[in-house]
Amino acid sequence: MRLIALTLFAVATSALAQSADPTRPPAAWLAPVDDAVKAGSAISAGLRLQSVLLPQGGKPVAVIGGKTVPLGSRVGDATLVRLNEREAVLQGADGVTHLYLTPDVEKQMIETPKPRKTGKSGPVKGLP
Repeated sequence: MRLIALTLFAVATSALAQSADPTRPPAAWLAPVDDAVKAGSAISAGLRLQSVLLPQGGKPVAVIGGKTVPLGSRVGDATLVRLNEREAVLQGADGVTHLYLTPDVEKQMIETPKPRKTGKSGPVKGLP
């Protein structure tokens, strides 16, 4: 009887450990986009930029909403017109849309302090 209880406890603990993966993307990122919304514009579709591939000798490619989109191709009613390592730019009837790899992260420049003025370099008096 104890063996069955220990086995059940081990299985439950293993399942719990797998469900709390800190590296897993947020649930909203994994949810499929509704088909009715896909037919609309890029803005209303809630498209998400998932990856950008910039090969040295090939055509740049973005993964948007789970689909691979080469530069110049269409996403819904918009065209992918520009790519860089952190954003994709779509041009459509509604205007220009910027999709960012990390839309919830606000980046700020860090100001480094200016170096202090130093005196003469050389040996310090009173030290051997």
